[in-house]
Amino acid sequence: MSLVVGAGLFIGGRWAYERRRREELLSAPLQPAHKKIVRARVPVYNRLPLDLRKRLDGLINRFIDEVKFYGQEGLEITDDIRVTIAAQACLLIVNKDNRWFRSLRSIFVYPAAFKSKLLSVDGHVHSERAAVRTGESWSRGPVILAWDHAAYGAFAPHDGENVVFHEFAHQLDDETGVTDGSPLLDADQSASQWARTFQRAFKRLRDDVHEGRDTVINPYGATNPAEFFAVATEIFFERPNDLREHDRELYDQLTHYYRLDPIEWY
Repeated sequence: MSLVVGAGLFIGGRWAYERRRREELLSAPLQPAHKKIVRARVPVYNRLPLDLRKRLDGLINRFIDEVKFYGQEGLEITDDIRVTIAAQACLLIVNKDNRWFRSLRSIFVYPAAFKSKLLSVDGHVHSERAAVRTGESWSRGPVILAWDHAAYGAFAPHDGENVVFHEFAHQLDDETGVTDGSPLLDADQSASQWARTFQRAFKRLRDDVHEGRDTVINPYGATNPAEFFAVATEIFFERPNDLREHDRELYDQLTHYYRLDPIEWY
């Protein structure tokens, strides 16, 4: 047998094994200990329809199996941390067939808010400053999270703020290769209609922030289109009634994109 043929058989066998394992994970129920964690720490799970809970169980299984967690500043990674973060991240894709965070391999978890270096360029002048953050999403991974905020966001699902939803919305946005508020849409969703809706809603938020008016959507979304998509995702999942009342067209676009209607859970 030639080396080329042998390598091909090895790769093919490995691919088949990984596919079988993935299918087993997706079809398996959560371990009892993991089920207890998600029920206690992610209360929205208990309100999901049975079919969505079953799908979410499988996605959590796969996420924990494939994504590596690394504790920072002495934080010990536990099942509480893995399951709580995985459940929130996977809720975004629970009803999107064949969608996965394909480039994500690792998550770095800090105990609390952490400092991140920001580089700015003005002409030939480069400057660096430290900013305090609760989460970051890097193109093609990794994701960085503050555990206290990730845990609170899961346990308090009605305040419209959720750092895990936010950072994993960025991961979905990045599937096109550019994080710009225009994620990869399904074939039956109109890109032109998405663009018109989001451009209008983004401008409305920027105008409201500039004029000092109260906003339903987090003012941070006025930073740029990528941040607007991320904060719109947060309020879509956590305060769906408020978002629909505020902007029905935007809500409908997100309902179509995520294949979910969170109003049904509340």
